[in-house]
Amino acid sequence: MNDGPVQPGLRTGELADAAGVNPQTLRYYERRGLLAEPDRTLGGHRLYPPESVALLRVIKAAQRLGFTLDEVAELLEAGHRHGGKGLQHRADVKIAEIDARIADLQTIRAALVGAVDAGCDDLAVCATSPCCPLPFADLAKEDRHDGPCC
Repeated sequence: MNDGPVQPGLRTGELADAAGVNPQTLRYYERRGLLAEPDRTLGGHRLYPPESVALLRVIKAAQRLGFTLDEVAELLEAGHRHGGKGLQHRADVKIAEIDARIADLQTIRAALVGAVDAGCDDLAVCATSPCCPLPFADLAKEDRHDGPCC
């Protein structure tokens, strides 16, 4: 079946393959406003402009850097406005978030290392032990025993 004259652009599967995403991702991004709804061929097939490949790769790269889709949308919009808070501001915010997560992970790691070093092996016993290094020991409401740690 002929859809009419050949039009420049990529069909859904071609774009998805070129950008390394699945076709459902394209439709989802359209609904979210990250990707403009494409023109359609006379036969009703979606036909995306070639620059959509680069846009999808930018979106996926931003996600790998830790940006949410909402943040990616804001970055793309700020880029179009050329006056809003763009990548510099958003990157500073994201760096602060990452630093806070790293600090949390270091605290969690230290607690787990302490539990291993203390010989903790039973979560229920450890939770009620006064010498357990894990933070839930302070939260346990049961009576604490006076025996050896964990």
